[in-house]
Amino acid sequence: MINVAVVGFGFMGMIHTGNLLKNTKVHLSAIVDKHTDNILQKLEVQSGNFSAEKYDAEELSKVKIYNNITDCLKEQQPDACIISVHTNLHFEMAKFALEAGAHVFLEKPFCLDVEQGHQLIELALAKNRILMVGHVVRFMPAYQVLKSWIDNGEYGDLEFLSMSRFSGVPIWGQWKDRQKDFGSSGGALFDLVIHDIDFAQWVCGVPSGVNANILPGKLSNYDYVSALWNYSGKKLHVKIEGGNTFHPTYPFSASFTARFNNVSALYSSNDPANIILATDSGTKPLPVGDANEGFSGEINYFIDCIHNNEQPVLCHPESALETIKLCYSHIN
Repeated sequence: MINVAVVGFGFMGMIHTGNLLKNTKVHLSAIVDKHTDNILQKLEVQSGNFSAEKYDAEELSKVKIYNNITDCLKEQQPDACIISVHTNLHFEMAKFALEAGAHVFLEKPFCLDVEQGHQLIELALAKNRILMVGHVVRFMPAYQVLKSWIDNGEYGDLEFLSMSRFSGVPIWGQWKDRQKDFGSSGGALFDLVIHDIDFAQWVCGVPSGVNANILPGKLSNYDYVSALWNYSGKKLHVKIEGGNTFHPTYPFSASFTARFNNVSALYSSNDPANIILATDSGTKPLPVGDANEGFSGEINYFIDCIHNNEQPVLCHPESALETIKLCYSHIN
């Protein structure tokens, strides 16, 4: 069994905890959160951009709760840490875990400071530990289908890809307080739109040019992004648009539109089980499964990498750091 500690029991920490409890290779040994008296109460509160599967508080009754990572690492000596804390703590918490000899799954964004990202990669290499960054869209079924079409050329060359992601300004958990700490989260660019920036660079490569417009919001100076990427020598353009400049109750939405030589494809979170395929003669739905499978998929993949003693290929930290650099190219 792989002993795992969850560091940060906010919305994503709760999601990851639920998926760890289902994994037969895992023993959930500890949860670290500064609000230790509030752990079980959080299970009764729904927050975030989507509905999370509920699990019983009794499942956590044997899990040790800590209010700091140092004591947890010293007493539990976990094999791995799932780190889901605020962005400005990513480097510190991941460094503590790696130095203690734990494998690390770190929620996106990797590190806003590129040099800190390099330091974590070098530390993981020196410690011979696995470091993986949670870019969950890479594991969502509809996006995996899209990647397969791009890779195998089933519908010809990709000519145009448009990706969008919108939400209201987050106010759950500690997000309301983050409005007072303007810019600390990286704003929508690094916390929301980064999903599509990461996926697009993963499947299409780093663009040769980025033409971007940005607008400020309540969290940062770049809470809305509209960008067009171009690729030298290719008839390919990528459009990225998204942000959280809307009122808090604005419904979350994510979508992609892809134009290939022989077909156009539309996916939307309004119909998350299907991709709509359009040709000259008509349209048809293609069932693709549940988008929430991405969250279990990324955690199970991380655990399998540990179990098999293999570095992650699907979500390695060097690629995640490239995504951070690409995010900066939208504002520089």
